[in-house]
Amino acid sequence: MLYSLHVKNLALIEEQEIEFGNGLNIMTGETGAGKSVIIGSVNLALGAKADKDMIRTGADYALIELTFGIDNERQKKAIEEMDIPIEEDGSLTLTRKIMPGRSVCKAGGEVVTVSQLRTLSNILINIHGQNDHQELLHKEKHLEILDDYSGKEAADIKDELKEKYHEYKALLKKYDETDIDESQRLREQELISYEVNEIEEANLVSGEDEELENKYKKMVNGQKISQAVGICSKLFGNDSDQDNIADMVGKALRELSSVSDYDDKVSQLTDQLSDIDSLISEIRHEFAVYLDDLEFDDEDFRNTEDRLNVINHLKDKFGQSIDAILEYHDKQSKKLEELQDLEAHRNKLKAEIDSTKNEILDLCRKLSNVRKQNAAVLSKLLKEALVSLNFIDVQFEIKVEPDEEKFGSGGFDDVNFMISTNPGESMRPINQVASGGELSRIMLGLKTVIAEKDDIATLIFDEIDTGISGKTAWKVSELLGVLADSHQIICITHLPQIAAMADNHFVIEKELSGNRTVTRISPVKDEESISELARLLGTDDLTEKVLENAREMKKMAADTKKNAKGKKGDLK
Repeated sequence: MLYSLHVKNLALIEEQEIEFGNGLNIMTGETGAGKSVIIGSVNLALGAKADKDMIRTGADYALIELTFGIDNERQKKAIEEMDIPIEEDGSLTLTRKIMPGRSVCKAGGEVVTVSQLRTLSNILINIHGQNDHQELLHKEKHLEILDDYSGKEAADIKDELKEKYHEYKALLKKYDETDIDESQRLREQELISYEVNEIEEANLVSGEDEELENKYKKMVNGQKISQAVGICSKLFGNDSDQDNIADMVGKALRELSSVSDYDDKVSQLTDQLSDIDSLISEIRHEFAVYLDDLEFDDEDFRNTEDRLNVINHLKDKFGQSIDAILEYHDKQSKKLEELQDLEAHRNKLKAEIDSTKNEILDLCRKLSNVRKQNAAVLSKLLKEALVSLNFIDVQFEIKVEPDEEKFGSGGFDDVNFMISTNPGESMRPINQVASGGELSRIMLGLKTVIAEKDDIATLIFDEIDTGISGKTAWKVSELLGVLADSHQIICITHLPQIAAMADNHFVIEKELSGNRTVTRISPVKDEESISELARLLGTDDLTEKVLENAREMKKMAADTKKNAKGKKGDLK
């Protein structure tokens, strides 16, 4: 659940801390008081696009922090897989600091990307904006909703189907590329044959280029190497005409050896010096051997240079390494075989295309059956939810229509939400029938049904009550109360019927502070909550009669909440 929201220097908010509770958290306020800024700040903390104009005038930055409590194992696992640390008490804080030109995002104290914030958003919270119900006007959304409800079973089939469809498209492309006339076939065959022969004649061996390059570098720099090693060789005693290290160490060893019997420490030094003397002898020998091996003739140099030229020429044409050249050779050899018997190759490709298509259609049928099964369940649950939202004689069906001629990576189904809201009227596509208020209730019904199935504990509704009033408002309020029994709900509303159902009530107001307008968010209880309900009822004159009306509404909401668990059971 969402424990708290901290906002600083954002739009009209100077600095605010909101601590949310369990159940139904209601936020109310006058139009223009800044209710949208609250939901906007949550969205910003979860990766929404940031704009420098959002920073409060005169401030250098804006800051938003969300603190969540994670107690669901699936959520914990998903977050841990992102390498984001969760505190020992199960809390996770998301922070976004917005500055002109850039923003810094953190999760659990670790710097993350905006993309990672959006991924976390899908794990932690479900937000329904003011215009989200308009998505129901698009059939593509119907398929997405059904597949989300169908869960892992549908997702696994879709993953397999996507991979198989990609394979199918690659085969089609390959088949089209082989649709060439005889003259073109011969030209390609001749060119590829020349390339294959050129590589084969080189008799390449993996890794030989590195050996040759090292050898060539040694040859080119042989004089410098010989001079440096020669000087070292003389210093270590391979030239008896000058003072050298070997003679000096030998002399020192003889001097120490003559007195080593008189002191154990001198004896130890003698042993160490003896080891050095032996090591110097080995090095002298290595220098002599190396200098002998360093000699090479001009023919060897030319052969090495010519071989490198051959290899580098092939690298320029076919790949940046011998392994890449050999891989290209294998690929072209296979293509050459195909061109030499093109008709047989095309027949083989056609058979693979047909086989892959049949596999795709089998997966599409399997996916379609899963969708139909879940569509029947979701249709029934959604109809029950719509009845509870004052759609008295509603008929609702999720229609899944397969078309094998239109298969793709997502299957071959056309999914459409069908509804009839009036007795005697036949069901029609939802985008032809439903009004704005009806769409809003349908989306709320969907959110309620789906919320009972997923693991997301926190749902935010931004003015879900658009186009709703009267008895229907009470029905929406009742459904939110049912949902809040098992989820944390944060809801911005202008309807007193919904506000009366609050477990935690916050009022958003504008006020002057130091000749500047600021937005304040304050928790209200008891009589303050009653006064806010009275305001929502449509009057500024808070007479005792109006207040009594608000108290009665609060009592009705309390009675409704007592029956919420029973209602919840009915929805299931």
